[in-house]
Amino acid sequence: MQIASNIVILPPVKLIPMHVFTNRPEISNAVAAHKENGLKIGFVPTMGALHRGHASLFNFALKSCDIVVVSIFVNPTQFNNIQDLKTYPRDLQADLELLENINPNLLVFAPSTQTIYGSKVESIDYNFDGLDKVMEGAFRPGHFEGVATVLKYLFEIVQPDFAFFGEKDYQQLQIVNKLVSIENLPVKVVGCPISRHDDGLAESSRNMRLTQKHRQVAPFIYNTLLKAKELFNDKPIADVHQFVTDAFKDNELLKLEYFEIANASTLEHTTIKDTNETHRAFIAVFADDVRLIDNIALN
Repeated sequence: MQIASNIVILPPVKLIPMHVFTNRPEISNAVAAHKENGLKIGFVPTMGALHRGHASLFNFALKSCDIVVVSIFVNPTQFNNIQDLKTYPRDLQADLELLENINPNLLVFAPSTQTIYGSKVESIDYNFDGLDKVMEGAFRPGHFEGVATVLKYLFEIVQPDFAFFGEKDYQQLQIVNKLVSIENLPVKVVGCPISRHDDGLAESSRNMRLTQKHRQVAPFIYNTLLKAKELFNDKPIADVHQFVTDAFKDNELLKLEYFEIANASTLEHTTIKDTNETHRAFIAVFADDVRLIDNIALN
C-alpha cells in the first residue's frame, strides 16, 4: 500500500463559465440525470496540463458519446518521486479555456485530494497478474496501484459507460482493463491512438518541461522506434535491442532507461518472434530530468 506525502496545495482559481464540478454529489447527480434520459456517458480522466493529445481523446469521446466528463486531478498516489509530483505542471484556468474551445458542453470534474481520498491518501493493493511488475512498474514501484486506485474512485463517482485512454500509456491501458475486470465495473475501456507532434514526438504534459535543446532532439525517440519496427521484420529480437542500445549510447542529450519488446496483451518479455502473437516495443528515456515514454506496434 502506497501512502502519498508532501501533497501540493494550490491556491483557489477563478473558474471560467463551464459545467465545472468540484464535489462528488454534484457530478454524480448531473451524470445520473443524463443517464435517466438514456444518454451515453463518456469519461476522460486526466491530470491536467492539457494538450493536443488530450484534445484528441476528448474529440474521440465526443464522437462516440452523448455526454463527456473530463476529470482534472493530479493524483498523488501514482508518483513514486515526490519531486516529480511537485514539479508536475498545473494550470486549471488554462485547462478550462482549452476545454471551452473544444466544446463548452463538456462536464468537468476538478476535485480536491480530500474529495477523492478523504483523510487517507493511500493506494489499494491490487494483484494485476504481473502486468504492473514490468517496464513502468519495475522502474516506478507503486505507480500502477496509485493509478488503479484513483480510477476506481473516479469510475464509482462518474459512473461512465465508456472511458477513453491514450495508447501512449499502453501499459496503463492494460492495467485499466484488468482493474475493470477485478472490480467488475460497468464501464467499457477504449484505447485511442497516440497523438504526436509533426516531428513524431508523442504528445505529453512533460514536454512542457523540456529545454529547447532537449525538445529539438526528443523526436529521436520515435525515430528510433520506427527503425526498430523496421528491423523487427527481418532481424532477431536481440539485434533490435542492440541497435536501440547503441543508438542511445551515441546520443549525448538522451539517456535510455529501458527498451522492451513484449507481448501486446500480457506484456511478457519477448525473446523469440511468434507470428501468432502481437508484439509491441516500449521505451523510456530521460531528457535531463524529464522522463519520456513511448511505444509502437511491431506486427
